[in-house]
Amino acid sequence: MIYKVYYQENALEVPVRENTKSLYVEAESEREVRSILKDRKYNIELIQLLEGNHLEYEQASLNFKVEKI
Repeated sequence: MIYKVYYQENALEVPVRENTKSLYVEAESEREVRSILKDRKYNIELIQLLEGNHLEYEQASLNFKVEKI
């Protein structure tokens, strides 16, 4: 399954919408995504499962690149 993760790079700063970044991760569950990213010290805002039309839409984006972790 592919998950889209919305995050702030610095967990110690106050989250600001304009600084929110995203990445795509392939994992079996949301828990696995959190486990994979725990060493990066990100402030994770949302982990969203992508499937169906939503996944197809994201794959059409030039920024779509699944992290190989």
